[in-house]
Amino acid sequence: MLSRNYIVIFFLLSSFSPLAIATFNLTFPTPHPNPDEVVQDVQRRVNASISRRQTLQISRKDESTCLTGNPIDDCWKCDPDWPNNRQRLADCAIGFGQYALGGKGGEYYIVTDSSDDDAVTPKPGTLRYAVIQTEPLWIVFPSNMLIKLKQELIFNSYKTLDGRGANVHITGGGCITLQYINNVIIHNIHIHHCVQSGEANVRSSPTHYGWRTESDGDGISIFGSKDIWIDHCSLSHCKDGLIDAVMGSTGITISNNFFSHHNEVMLLGHSDDYKPDSGMQVTIAFNHFGEKLVQRMPRCRRGYIHVVNNDFTQWEMYAIGGSGNPTINSQGNRYTAPTNHNAKEVTKRVDTAEGDWKDWNWRSEGDIMVNGAFFVVSGEGVEFKYEKAYSVEPKSSALIDQLTMHSGVLGVGGRDNSLGKWSSGVNGAGSGDDDDDDYSDEMSGSKMPLSPPFSNPALFSLFIAISSCLLLYIIPLSPML
Repeated sequence: MLSRNYIVIFFLLSSFSPLAIATFNLTFPTPHPNPDEVVQDVQRRVNASISRRQTLQISRKDESTCLTGNPIDDCWKCDPDWPNNRQRLADCAIGFGQYALGGKGGEYYIVTDSSDDDAVTPKPGTLRYAVIQTEPLWIVFPSNMLIKLKQELIFNSYKTLDGRGANVHITGGGCITLQYINNVIIHNIHIHHCVQSGEANVRSSPTHYGWRTESDGDGISIFGSKDIWIDHCSLSHCKDGLIDAVMGSTGITISNNFFSHHNEVMLLGHSDDYKPDSGMQVTIAFNHFGEKLVQRMPRCRRGYIHVVNNDFTQWEMYAIGGSGNPTINSQGNRYTAPTNHNAKEVTKRVDTAEGDWKDWNWRSEGDIMVNGAFFVVSGEGVEFKYEKAYSVEPKSSALIDQLTMHSGVLGVGGRDNSLGKWSSGVNGAGSGDDDDDDYSDEMSGSKMPLSPPFSNPALFSLFIAISSCLLLYIIPLSPML
């Protein structure tokens, strides 16, 4: 009886700590068995899209509004009736996240209410109500909307956020959490000024809610999840990372996004010693890393990270960093170094001596180095050298411009996003308070107050300490469970 009580107490306490849960989560997402095959497929699709564009230009002597050379955008934008075929988007992902179905095959859910007043009993018509449902849903927005979250927006599996046709901003407490789920697509959403939240109950499904401790304040937090695709979003000004993927997450594509105004942009991997992250596989493609970024684009621990055809126009410390022997495959990117002579290196091996990282597989193929940028390669069969910049070929430079010209939320910076608006709702007659407002990208530069620090850190530390002690009682019981 005493042993059973210890088990019950442990699981009650573990709800305060996702890390404690992860310790006992013995089923991790399965990585692709041949990551190089996925890399080659990405290259094939890019080359095919570029060839189609060049052929069209030669034969028709004009610029196509649809064939951009970007295989993701060409996949859905070339359909003139795409607003009525929105779920075709789910067939357009590339890279490790290409199997993310999102809400494909499910019903359309129209967000008619921008409020977020109750994290336990959300109202029908709100975004929170949609993302916790168990069935696949394709979530759309009838008009411009500002959603100020009170707590983390905890998703269930098989959901698509499709912001095409509207200007949708998600800000506030915790922002987006993808924890132990799969098949999520987040497309065309502004995500910014995300702050810490928690010390509250939050619902994660129609049948379950639980106590959440203080969150980190990430824009998007991916935790033990698989088949995730984040495309055409604009992210900035968050308390912690803009996108973090940890605890065995894999099958992720981060594409066509615009990142700006942030210090630690992207973290991939929980820690150097967390072995399940060895199976992490992430594709980072066609993104624009813009103004006022400092570091972590990304910062990798373990795993296989494919960084392809991105435009790095600014960093203050470094662009790509890592520890724990990750594989980093950098192909066809443009790295523009800052004026600071001490920050010209693209790469950084974090807290690791050269004798320890010399065998790490970090490759640079076809990258463009501008303003003195250099990429330090390493790995078996690779001669150590600094890939110094040489004269940038105009053709290559124009290619990067073409592939990344529509990065971020569509409709910003003169990009057409007027098609495909939703004019009526199916979830009730209520409408968002902000339906008539036009939220411009300048909003991302405004200041928002940060949440107060954890009100009782000593209590939280006590919970973790007790949980750790209870392991001594639980582990010997495993044969009996």
